[in-house]
Amino acid sequence: QVQLVEAGGGLVQPGGSLRLSCAASGNIFSINVMGWYRQAPGKERELVAAITSGGVTNYADSVKGRFTISRGNAKNTVYLQMNSLKSEDTAVYYCNMKAGLGYRYTYWGQGTQVTVSS
Repeated sequence: QVQLVEAGGGLVQPGGSLRLSCAASGNIFSINVMGWYRQAPGKERELVAAITSGGVTNYADSVKGRFTISRGNAKNTVYLQMNSLKSEDTAVYYCNMKAGLGYRYTYWGQGTQVTVSS
């Protein structure tokens, strides 16, 4: 089993920045994809950004150029640096890990609220 613990959400003004972190613990496969999803009220959960264990990244078009996903040195931590935040970035952000053969296992964090408002 794998546990994902997020930190770093909060309230920020438009144009501001926040950094989310997610630490994974437990029986972690060496080959995995870690990412961030978000869900706003009344909307479906959507992929924000993801990074493979080899460092390949993928971003939603809506956050390209503003958000940066990265891994920690221990590879079991993932960060999301969010700059130039907009009100439409307001959502609950969830850390996600896909692992195992064919990425058959999926794990979720508990979610952290990000609110962008003046």
